[in-house]
Amino acid sequence: MLTKYRTAVILCGGKGSRLGETGKKMPKTLIQIHKKPILWYIINELIYNGDFNHFILPVGHKGEMIKNFIEKNFNTKKYKNIKFDIINTGLNTNISNRIFKISNRILSNSFLLLNGDAIFSFKLKNFFLNHLKKNMDLTMLTCSVVSPFGVIITKNFKPINFRRNMNYDSIHNSQRKIFGEIYTGMSIIQLSLLREIKFKNYDNFEMNFYPKILKLKNKFKCDFKRIKGFWYAMDDLKQVELANRSLNKSLTSNKINKIKSNLNDK
Repeated sequence: MLTKYRTAVILCGGKGSRLGETGKKMPKTLIQIHKKPILWYIINELIYNGDFNHFILPVGHKGEMIKNFIEKNFNTKKYKNIKFDIINTGLNTNISNRIFKISNRILSNSFLLLNGDAIFSFKLKNFFLNHLKKNMDLTMLTCSVVSPFGVIITKNFKPINFRRNMNYDSIHNSQRKIFGEIYTGMSIIQLSLLREIKFKNYDNFEMNFYPKILKLKNKFKCDFKRIKGFWYAMDDLKQVELANRSLNKSLTSNKINKIKSNLNDK
């Protein structure tokens, strides 16, 4: 097993069906935010704030566009020590099978698995080092998000206020007496888990793979860490439009522009 590499697997083979005509024309991860594709932000963030130097991109829908983008933008002296594996995993392949098809190309004992539709900025390197230091099998990263819904603020079971665009970092189900963290779609995973858990035929990777590991708590060491920084997913065109609004109209847009400026300065 090679250890000089730190691998990130960026899932970017989906069809982006919630993006309408835009999703038909290009991969979701190439949609531009402040004149840069989402994938540009992801890769540069992982290089400069995560120390990742090996990227596996399981592609499907419009995969040639992703390949061309990588070859055009990351084939310079600035990225001479960065390794890219762009693998065609099929047009209609589900996530479980995409991961299975690229699993033999992962070059680090622990790797990062993430979706290709979110812009983020935080000290990812620290989370990865903590995962290695504690010899964890799985570390899931959580975050706070802005609610798109109106929120009724209550006290002693009575409404006292109403707010929109409220930031929250957990979900509470009073009937089941549980709290839930907001998952970013980013996990640090021991490569050995992919060999132990027979995940190839799972219809839904997240809903099958993670619960199985978490239930085997006597066998696997699992943890979650809440990020302190920025994370924003482009689930649909409304969120893309919010991210691209002028700086005086959108806090999200302002933060993304600062991330872009910082990465351009690297």
